[in-house]
Amino acid sequence: MKKVEISPHPSYMGKQNEQHAFAYQITITNRADVPVKLLNRHWIITHGNGYIEEVQGEGVVGLQPRLEPGESFTYSSGALIPTRNGSMSGSYEFTTDQGERFRVPIPEFVLAAPESLH
Repeated sequence: MKKVEISPHPSYMGKQNEQHAFAYQITITNRADVPVKLLNRHWIITHGNGYIEEVQGEGVVGLQPRLEPGESFTYSSGALIPTRNGSMSGSYEFTTDQGERFRVPIPEFVLAAPESLH
């Protein structure tokens, strides 16, 4: 398995139209000794009531970044959920220049409104 590190950093943005808005910043670091290109994303968003939503698609924020060894890529995105807390996890699919495809898990991170942490 290729060595790609995924570091999520979520934050609560308040309520928007009866939904709870969360922003997150993801840093992807290529710790492998070969270049890798991000092809696809697969998100599993779990709402506080147990409902599970899945999102799949090409790239991230409209990009399919290619990372040289030691290089990082950071992007910001967000999620709207109806509950004050939840979580996100999933995976990214990458490819090497030789066409070897592999998936890297996105560590689960908590989505929580500040008042829901008591």
